[in-house]
Amino acid sequence: MIDTIMDRVNEDAALVRRGRYVTLDFLVGVGETEYVFRIDRGRIESIAPRDKAMNSGHFTIRAESETWAEFWKPLPRRDFHDLFSMFAAGNAHIDGDVTPFMQNIRYFKDVLAKPRPTAGKG
Repeated sequence: MIDTIMDRVNEDAALVRRGRYVTLDFLVGVGETEYVFRIDRGRIESIAPRDKAMNSGHFTIRAESETWAEFWKPLPRRDFHDLFSMFAAGNAHIDGDVTPFMQNIRYFKDVLAKPRPTAGKG
């Protein structure tokens, strides 16, 4: 699902506009694999597997593969439907400098939810 995020975000003009003040790198852990997201003014420039320990970002969001699979369903179960629900239930964890995450929470929540199928789209 990670491979669909960049195109879906960059094709969503409203989401890119919402993130126009976001320029940073952050990590997403899917099971044992971590991905570096490089954002430039709301557009995702790249998403690549983290290949070196020094490749990092402002913050990291980690969850098991099964957790992300549930999160990306059209109607996820309780405690998997929202990032904060996942954090509160212990299904996901965030660490690092969370300031930019909190300042742009709607943007990041929408970016990470982009793989979800929507009505009329698969």
